[in-house]
Amino acid sequence: MRRIALSGLLAAALWSPAGAEEVTIDTAQGPVALQSPPQTVAVYDMAALDTLTALGVMPAGTIDNVTVPALRDAVIDVPHVGTLFEPDLEALANLGPDLVIVGGRSAPQLQAVAQVAPAIDMTLGTDLLTDAPARIEAYGTLFGKEAEAEALTADLEARLAALRAAAEGQGTALIVLTNGPKMSAYGKDSRFGWIFGAAGLAEAVEGLDQATHGQGISHEFIAEANPDWLLVVDRGAAIGEDGQGAEATLRSRLVEGTTAWQKSQVIYLDPAAAYISAGGYSAMTTLLDQLTKALSDAPAS
Repeated sequence: MRRIALSGLLAAALWSPAGAEEVTIDTAQGPVALQSPPQTVAVYDMAALDTLTALGVMPAGTIDNVTVPALRDAVIDVPHVGTLFEPDLEALANLGPDLVIVGGRSAPQLQAVAQVAPAIDMTLGTDLLTDAPARIEAYGTLFGKEAEAEALTADLEARLAALRAAAEGQGTALIVLTNGPKMSAYGKDSRFGWIFGAAGLAEAVEGLDQATHGQGISHEFIAEANPDWLLVVDRGAAIGEDGQGAEATLRSRLVEGTTAWQKSQVIYLDPAAAYISAGGYSAMTTLLDQLTKALSDAPAS
């Protein structure tokens, strides 16, 4: 990332919008007091960008490669201020934000962007059922969008109730991420584990390694697990890589013999919503609706 003059950085950091008042919101680093509402915001986190746009807050700057289709369209005219992994500090200073939001993949850049303007880390934990509504509430407070935030949270609760009703008595599930020809499985305490809590589905395999990249598995593993439902995240599709897709990776006589495959109960989760903007309002509703429809459409046992 490029360096810029310290005087410019300090000027940006010390400036606050006229008429602003101070509010305190919860962040991944604990409670933070900020001037509210921010007028010029740069966003380096896709879950944050998702929820902010749902609240009607348009950022003044964001990354130059937004891979979530709906978000890319929403910010098509928004200036670029670097990438998730390398903020462009000169572009950021030229933007003159009064707040910078990082999170997830961009969280390590918190101190770098904080040279330019007040910055907060809004990384989500693995418990998205708790953290996603908490972030909605925090952004509502920060941007004076309390009523809108309450409406989004109520909508999430209604969709969760619909999913739980559809999933009742539907058996076990195995969550698998494919990355080209490679596969890994994720349990209830993993980054995708919130899905088990949301739907109430039981784990087909308990005690999986909860490493960030999941537990490496084979076709034999899936066959032995024999899940009623196979929930699939295609990482390559999520990040726009060419190469072998999830269905081709999974397809084998072993996997085709499972209950999930035999009953056409393989759900290819929206890759961007599951992997890139997970925890954002629109990502959550997309996945909840996708799961609810698939479970509701399943024939009675």
